[in-house]
Amino acid sequence: MRLSGTVFSKSLEMDTGIAIVTPNKLKDNEPYKVVYLLHGMCGSSSNWLDYSLLPVYANAGNSIYIMPDAARSFYTDMKYGFKYFTYITEELPYICKNIFNISSDRENTAILGGSMGGYGALKCALSKPEQYGVCGAFSSCCLFFGENREAMKNSELRQKFIETFGEQLAADLVSAFGEDIELKPEHEILELVKRAQSGGIMPKLYLTCGTEDYFYRDHLRFCRELGEMNIDFEFEQWQARHDFIYFNDALKKVIDKFLL
Repeated sequence: MRLSGTVFSKSLEMDTGIAIVTPNKLKDNEPYKVVYLLHGMCGSSSNWLDYSLLPVYANAGNSIYIMPDAARSFYTDMKYGFKYFTYITEELPYICKNIFNISSDRENTAILGGSMGGYGALKCALSKPEQYGVCGAFSSCCLFFGENREAMKNSELRQKFIETFGEQLAADLVSAFGEDIELKPEHEILELVKRAQSGGIMPKLYLTCGTEDYFYRDHLRFCRELGEMNIDFEFEQWQARHDFIYFNDALKKVIDKFLL
C-alpha cells in the first residue's frame, strides 16, 4: 500500500508532505516495525517511492515506512527556517503512532537515509538513541561538519563546493546554521557518537558508501574514527556512484540485514 499526501505539523506551523508504504496485507493485532526513511538535499518525501523498489521490499516485510519532507534543512532546527529536527524526532512519531499500528519499542524502530538523509539519520539516531534501535546511513554528507564549515569559509574550497553541489548550497547552510555556519555539538556526528557512548545506549549502525562516490574518503576516515572509539558498527562498500542505483541497493541490504 502506498499513501502520499500532507499532514499539518505544529512544529513547522504548516502542511508538509509525507509518503507512507506498508505491506499490502495488513496484520490485525501484532504491531509493525517502523522505518523513518529520509531523503537527500535535492529530494522530497516521494523520492524513495519514485526511484527505488521500496514498495516491492515493503510488501515482503513487516515494516511500515514513513517518508517525511525536510526541504534542504540538514534535518536540523534551522537558524532561519523550520524546526525539522523537532518535527522528525518528536512530532512525526506521535502522529504516526496514533494513525498506524506501529511499535513503540526502540528495537523495532529504524531510521535510514541517503546523502543529506544519511546525515539526518545519524543525527537523529545518535541524538536520541533511546528512540532508535537501528540507523542506516548511505553515503552521508557532513560526517566532519566542522571541517566542511571551515572549507566553506575558504573562497577556493567554497567554489569547489558550489561547483559540486550547486549555488544554492551556501544559502542553505546559512538558513540552517546561521551566517557563520555555527558549529555546535549537535551538528557534529562524532560528538553525538561520544554522547551516545557515554550514555550507554547506541543504535546499531550500518554505514555504506560507493567507491566512486565523492564522500568515499570521508567514510573511510569516519570508520577509522569509530574504530578508535571502540564503537560497534558495520560498513559496506562496493563500486557505485552517488545515485539511486546505489541507494536502492543500500536500502535492500539494510532491510535484509535487520529483517525490516
